[in-house]
Amino acid sequence: MAILGAHKSISGGYDKAVERAALAGCDCVQLFTKNNNQWRAKNITDDDAKGFQAALKKHGITHPIAHDCYLINLASPDRALWQKSVRAFARELQRAEVLGIPYLVAHPGAYTAGTEAQGLDRIVRALDRVHEQTQGFRADCLLETTAGQGTSIGWRFEQLADILNRVKQPDRLGVCFDTCHVFAAGYSLGTPAQYEATMQAFDAAVGLRRIRAFHLNDSKRPRGSRVDRHEHIGRGEMGLDPFRFLLGDRRFHNIPMYLETPKGKENGVDMDIVNLRTLRGLLPGVRTGD
Repeated sequence: MAILGAHKSISGGYDKAVERAALAGCDCVQLFTKNNNQWRAKNITDDDAKGFQAALKKHGITHPIAHDCYLINLASPDRALWQKSVRAFARELQRAEVLGIPYLVAHPGAYTAGTEAQGLDRIVRALDRVHEQTQGFRADCLLETTAGQGTSIGWRFEQLADILNRVKQPDRLGVCFDTCHVFAAGYSLGTPAQYEATMQAFDAAVGLRRIRAFHLNDSKRPRGSRVDRHEHIGRGEMGLDPFRFLLGDRRFHNIPMYLETPKGKENGVDMDIVNLRTLRGLLPGVRTGD
């Protein structure tokens, strides 16, 4: 059976994110450990960590993961920003470690005014430096597949493979597979044959064993657009079939899957609840509406 959850706000405390996940009917939860558009953050106290872990246990929420700050760019050609990003990313891993969160999801970075090759080199150097600064941590990084918007790295599976093949501690890295991003990057998922071809391409380049999490998002833009715009499940350009194939894929039954679909309500109902209901209706042996 699929492990399904959503990204939830930490407004009011880390335990509140868990409570919101439970109210939406989630099995798992993703969160930011700080404001995702600011460099600065308050320290996480022992009480914060204990409250978070207690809430997970109380509500039966498993597989918590964190997402890093959007300001971080490990591929930046600007040395000052690159150094600031490395320091910030190490702190983000430390925050996950304190909270007892096993994985920190990160977009690899954007090379902006440089070249793709230079960007890949900088990401590898950055991750090696972060790993040196966080020796002994249980928390690891998950590189997220990207849509390829602008100069973002990670939209081709071979780019992720290049990073994983060159870092000094590859066992401390995994991958978060985002359905919207993979679709927007140009990979086909719409038929059983297309879905399997994409998974085989990922396996050949990176290895399916590297996938530690999925982000389940439909796409507002068509396949190959390289534009990152999430949509509610089944209401975008992807439709329901790719999610049906993924949820029915036994290779991923033990891998947690998190919604990052737009927030809001429909007829007074939290859209996370609506999207989770749609996904669960696609599970093998379950009829929509059950």
